[in-house]
Amino acid sequence: MHNLSLLGLLAVPLLGSVAIFALPAGRDQLAKQIALLISVLTFGYAIVLGVAFKTTEGADRFQFTGSWVWIKNLGVHFAFGLDGIALVLIAMATLLVPCVVLSSWRSFDSVEDAEELQAPTRSPKAFFGLVMLLEVFMIGVFAATDVFLFYVFFEAMLVPMYFIIGSFGGPRRQYAAMKFFLYSLVGGLLMLASVIGVYVSSGTSSFAFTDLVGHIPTGATQKWLFLGFFIAFAIKAPLFPFHTWLPDAGAEAPAGGAALLVGVLDKVGTFGFLRYCLPLFPEASRYFARPILILSVIGVLYAAFLAMGQRDMKRLVAYTSVAHFGFIGLGIFAFTTQGGTGAVLYMVNHGLATGLLFIVVGFLVARGKSRQIADFSGTAKVTPRMGGVFLIAGLAALALPGMSTFISEFLTLLGAFTRHKALAIIATTGIILAALYVLLLYQRTMQGRLSEKVSGFRDLNARELLAVTPLIVLIFALGIYPKPVIDIINPAVTSTLHDIGQTDPQPQHAAQPGNDGGHK
Repeated sequence: MHNLSLLGLLAVPLLGSVAIFALPAGRDQLAKQIALLISVLTFGYAIVLGVAFKTTEGADRFQFTGSWVWIKNLGVHFAFGLDGIALVLIAMATLLVPCVVLSSWRSFDSVEDAEELQAPTRSPKAFFGLVMLLEVFMIGVFAATDVFLFYVFFEAMLVPMYFIIGSFGGPRRQYAAMKFFLYSLVGGLLMLASVIGVYVSSGTSSFAFTDLVGHIPTGATQKWLFLGFFIAFAIKAPLFPFHTWLPDAGAEAPAGGAALLVGVLDKVGTFGFLRYCLPLFPEASRYFARPILILSVIGVLYAAFLAMGQRDMKRLVAYTSVAHFGFIGLGIFAFTTQGGTGAVLYMVNHGLATGLLFIVVGFLVARGKSRQIADFSGTAKVTPRMGGVFLIAGLAALALPGMSTFISEFLTLLGAFTRHKALAIIATTGIILAALYVLLLYQRTMQGRLSEKVSGFRDLNARELLAVTPLIVLIFALGIYPKPVIDIINPAVTSTLHDIGQTDPQPQHAAQPGNDGGHK
């Protein structure tokens, strides 16, 4: 019997998007209300699925599975299922959407209320309709268990995000939107070629993920197919050196769009590494692991140095994300339970922390009509609540102990250290650099001499506080007690390692005195 649970999860935001776009012109307030209601309902639906998800020993890896024939002659199915990795990412995505809706409530009402002075007046109805449509594709890409269906959702996400950046972004929005679209499209075309190659070479006449695992020929074929998937996912993540589109897109996108772009859409790349690259191409994954680990470590350091030199707040936050994705790549390709679990937890916690940081930066930019760090000296003196939220977001971004990102970073480094000590040690220097660029950002914007430009700023209102509160609560809650989420993630990570024939390294115990086989 086919389970309709995930179809229902997709249907809720889809109906919300249709309802918003069907509204007559001028009903912007109703569009916002529908978007908030539907996004909260979608998050509640995801939580219900999370509560019903079984983590006990012997439970199925994929749950709430359903499959319906789509293209019979090609073996394509409209197939969905959740493992622990997909579940936590969907939960994070569906939480971010209502936070973005609330934080963007007044962003496009007029030129004066727009996020940036140069941004044109746009219909709020269109923005919130696009956000709802984007949520449909975000859920679909994590829940799909048919490789062809995954590719469809993977490409479909580009459309609403392209219009969010290009229509509602900053002064260079069209350039940033086109650059984002072209990079992603090139990666998608490589992936499409590899999807066709997987179908032909497997001999299964099926695109189902479970049918394809273990059926891709080894040797050169597997390596080339792996590279097609890997480059597409590395661009989406983005992993160094495929990252150059992100600073432009993150800087020019409206704050809510940037929060979803970096908080959720980019996770599709690292999710793809775990879900598809490793299980489908185990031999190639092991073959390319070391170069990918080296690129990940380079990305951690390179992006950190670039972040410290930024004058634009949103570009700085975008570069911090490139560094964080280096840590995630390090955890995934270390091929250890700790590294893999830490990487997935990092995806979730990075979404919460960076989403919060982009949202609060958006509040600041909306008040000052500028993204330049130098324009906001002493802001915390007149907006103490904003200063406090900014500090929490910054400390989460630098992985302070007690916050959720610390556990993630610790697990990824621990998992990498057991197999690649030198790379793990080099990567730890990224923690020091993160403290520098985050604290410098906070000091230059919130502390110091009060700038005349910020003297009239109003502090966060009730709606803005409501938008950030769930993210703050989760950052602290998962920092103090991450076990429930780790318990959901662990079985899926263990299954992935089993697919590629990897187990955790055995600890090496020092020889005990006298335990030398009887020889003195």
